Amino acid sequence: MSALLSMGEVEFWEAPFDSGPEPKSGSTFDVIIVGGGPAGSAAAAYLAMENKKVLLLEKGCWPRDKVCGDAVGGKSLSHVAALGVKPRLENNPHFKVTSIIFGAPNGIPVKIPLPKEEVEKQASGYSLPRIIFDRMLFERATELVIQGGGVVAQSCNVKKIIHNNEEGDNRIFSGVSTNLGDFFAPMIIGAAGYTCPVARAVVKETYSEELMNREHYCGGWREYWTDVEGCNVNEGAIEIHFLKGSSGYLWLFPVGNGVVNVGIGMVLSELDKQQQKLRDMQADLINNHPIFKKRFSAAKMQEGSGKGWQLPFGSPRENTVLQPRRAFANGVLLIGDSASLVDPFSGEGIGNALFSAKVAADSILKNGEITIKSGKEYQDAIWEELGDELTNSLKLQKLSRKTFLMNWALKKAAKKPKIQKLFTDMIASKEAQGNLHSRWYLLRTFLF
Repeated sequence: MSALLSMGEVEFWEAPFDSGPEPKSGSTFDVIIVGGGPAGSAAAAYLAMENKKVLLLEKGCWPRDKVCGDAVGGKSLSHVAALGVKPRLENNPHFKVTSIIFGAPNGIPVKIPLPKEEVEKQASGYSLPRIIFDRMLFERATELVIQGGGVVAQSCNVKKIIHNNEEGDNRIFSGVSTNLGDFFAPMIIGAAGYTCPVARAVVKETYSEELMNREHYCGGWREYWTDVEGCNVNEGAIEIHFLKGSSGYLWLFPVGNGVVNVGIGMVLSELDKQQQKLRDMQADLINNHPIFKKRFSAAKMQEGSGKGWQLPFGSPRENTVLQPRRAFANGVLLIGDSASLVDPFSGEGIGNALFSAKVAADSILKNGEITIKSGKEYQDAIWEELGDELTNSLKLQKLSRKTFLMNWALKKAAKKPKIQKLFTDMIASKEAQGNLHSRWYLLRTFLF
């Protein structure tokens, strides 16, 4: 991937990154953050800017890839700007998103423009490889953490979360045990994705609650391609093509310099019903689907770029008080994918990850501790802001499983600017997303 986007001999994202000396075993910090992706880096940066002594732990070592669709939505950009990263982002390879093409299961596409004012303000969104995006955020976080007297460690594998051996609400977390030693803090943030050891220690081991539900998890497969017809531009549309008879879709997200992130995703419970693996389904579409076969006829896949991963959706669960699932304990907050906050329709998770990082940092700065009370307030604040959006996205995900409805809805959208505006508003406007709760509003929009 890195070679395809290189503009010089060696780009910064291709080179090793020195994050400073390793922490000394037994050291104590104000906050320990497990996971150096966008959520963890943002939380570390926000806290360090307020003079908190942070230990930021990353299991990987740069240069490192992160399997993803690579889209960075508009809601992410305020955080990217606040952390001082946006100018650097704009000066490196990226694709500026100005619209979204939705492809119906029958192959008919509809192009939905994003709000003109957001495009003009460069606030509509980008698409760029996570090897670049994550590196920029991690470097910025490292700079701020070190300035604040903290430490950043790569190649740090967290083996155990240290606590007082009590159960449930009486359990208090106080540190982590790693391959580099044991480290302590009165506050810990779990930000290590769907396999986060902090999330497992809180949700499953402390409260015996469900950590993974296949109705609320998605499998994804991603490859990088060049010379895909219609994608050799630096701004325009990203594409989402819905698959017949399932909640899955194929995406084509250009990421700059003629490179395209091509992937396929499907809810795991739906994938269980299929007779193929995701990578085989994607290969079949590229090689045999009449539309994609033509578009990929001269395309080339980067060898070794095919990788799979999972996404924990933020869709609301039944019979659960804490939505979408528990994100706190005494001494712990979970953010991003660790808190299961990925949008269940679009699969986009970076915006919600950065938002949750800011809310978590604000909670710590306000309360000076993480208690059951403050943790509940943190989770309530997250759901108050994201709950309607994630609930509506689940409705759209379920709608996408009904092939005839998706064909009908997108056919209508292709002909009616009013419906196209509805799609645009649903993507960009919190107020408009609330209209999905009104069946009469939807009926009136589609039929009249």
